[in-house]
Amino acid sequence: MAPWPSTAGEVLRPAILWNDGRSAAQCEALMARVPRLTAMAGNIAMPGFTAPKLLWMQENEPDLFARTASVLLPKDWLRYGLSGTLASDMSDASGTLWLDVGARNWSDELLAACGLGRHQMPGLVEGNAVASRLKPELAHRWGLTADIPIAGGGGDNAASAVGMGLVTAGQGFVSLGTSGVIFVCGDRFAPDPDRAVHAFCHALPGRWHQMSVMLSASSAVSWSARSFGLGNEASLLAAAATLNAEARSNAPLFLPYLSGERSPHNDANAQGVLFGLTHAHGPAEVAYAVVEGVSFGLRDGLDTLAKASGDLVLVGGGARSSWWAQLLADILETPLAACEGGEAGGAMGAARLAWLADGGTEAEVCRRPEVRQRFEPNPAHAATYAARHARFKALYEALRRTDSWG
Repeated sequence: MAPWPSTAGEVLRPAILWNDGRSAAQCEALMARVPRLTAMAGNIAMPGFTAPKLLWMQENEPDLFARTASVLLPKDWLRYGLSGTLASDMSDASGTLWLDVGARNWSDELLAACGLGRHQMPGLVEGNAVASRLKPELAHRWGLTADIPIAGGGGDNAASAVGMGLVTAGQGFVSLGTSGVIFVCGDRFAPDPDRAVHAFCHALPGRWHQMSVMLSASSAVSWSARSFGLGNEASLLAAAATLNAEARSNAPLFLPYLSGERSPHNDANAQGVLFGLTHAHGPAEVAYAVVEGVSFGLRDGLDTLAKASGDLVLVGGGARSSWWAQLLADILETPLAACEGGEAGGAMGAARLAWLADGGTEAEVCRRPEVRQRFEPNPAHAATYAARHARFKALYEALRRTDSWG
């Protein structure tokens, strides 16, 4: 990545931080250093957050750490290049573990635990506020008008919620992307670290959200399509949809923990499992087991969250499948709605936040898109899915208790 020259003339050169599990030990150290971490940051320290990665750098690349001028999230690095302003928004900053999420401000205590200070953090704005202005030279180069505002923006899930008009307490969505997310808006900060619930600021002022996150959702479907010769994701879903009720009830079980798991287990060592295979099972049964297993993982997450009021909106690439949507509605026992543009909810939300920063009102901007299709839970399937979900949970617990992950 090429460095951006700063407004003062010096060059800030980026150091790219990874998103794997190598900072697990630093997570434990950070929790020990700041016993109040979960009460302030709203989350357990996990390797995917920014703070443990900086601790790893401090311990393993001390010379590089000593040169840290500022820590920016990806969109904020782009903003810096476009405007020369160091800024972030509340929702994205919630994922650093340096934000006092309830107070919507950097925590000096959390920063100090990582050897950092407030002077190394970007300024904070709400997602719908003007964070900076486009540099005049870039506006001239691109043939744009001068003084274009750049919005605070938002993290991917908060932006998706804004894109789908989910800005009031109790509204929420299910995201079927690479990872799987269930998101519920709230009007207060409500951490629940014991169940690995994420509690973040929303991208709009005076609002927060709870979120359950499973690490392998559509990515598990993609993996199984490649691994079992089912072609692509669409072909896998089509194969799974051919099973009748009896075949579904006798299908194997799949634990979708191909990258460990966050909510509700916070288990980096959890692994994927296909359990109960027989000679009677073929590609369609395996395909079904994978999609059902991902759906059960989402149900586990839903059970940790504040109850949504009404339906949940479907977002992400997996939202294109009406068969999966119906299966998910049955397993979650919650009505789902597929809305226009749901496949690109995050991009829509980013555009809406820009509109708000440019003077739009929440009432005109944050409207829910037209519902394309609704999916109501089928009570006739409830007992079958409940029994299989109970076996799914028991399988994970049995493997965890025996330390079968190695």
